Amino acid sequence: MRKKKLLKLSVQTEVGKAFDSDETDKLSEQALKSKSPHIHLAFMLARIAGMRDAEIRTLTWAQIDLRAKFLRVGRAKTEAGEGRTIPFNTELNNAFADHRTWYEKKFGEIQPEWYVFPFGRPRPSDPTRHVTTLKTAWNSVRKNAQVKGRWHDNRHSLITELAESGAGDETIMQIAGHVSRKMLRHYSHIRMVAKRAALDAALAARKSQSATFGKDQ
Repeated sequence: MRKKKLLKLSVQTEVGKAFDSDETDKLSEQALKSKSPHIHLAFMLARIAGMRDAEIRTLTWAQIDLRAKFLRVGRAKTEAGEGRTIPFNTELNNAFADHRTWYEKKFGEIQPEWYVFPFGRPRPSDPTRHVTTLKTAWNSVRKNAQVKGRWHDNRHSLITELAESGAGDETIMQIAGHVSRKMLRHYSHIRMVAKRAALDAALAARKSQSATFGKDQ
């Protein structure tokens, strides 16, 4: 196999798809309607916080500070991704509040070492173990929302939005963790497009003001 160069694993070259605001709203709506008590908060963590699947599934309450409104990523795909902190926006904070209400009703007083997404089939039953997959619930949400895309595209969507907002590579990596060089080049292109659009908009506004001023003379 070494001679035939079959030992090297293939590397995914596709960057991914970014969900637009309409698709995101549809997915969020269906996640709220889902029978799964996990999927809405998990979706928000992927879409709004840019967390990876394993980072979400292994999240414990000890990593979350609801008072200060941020979480600290634990087990991550890369060393650079571990320990990074992610602040909550209003949507994510509300999702955590709703999930905590359900959780306390189900398991009682929360222990720090318990997993945010507890194990159990068909319903969560063991908070000392984490859920093994979100795939079934995600496929149902995606189908009902009539939106095409992978679970990982939620993370890609957040990073794309950060790039479009003008966020630099360091800021993106502080939130999302390690991002490949290829993806950073892709996001650099997005930032350039966003900057050009902003400059074009500024020029159009200036011309509009000049035209209005000329009419008033």
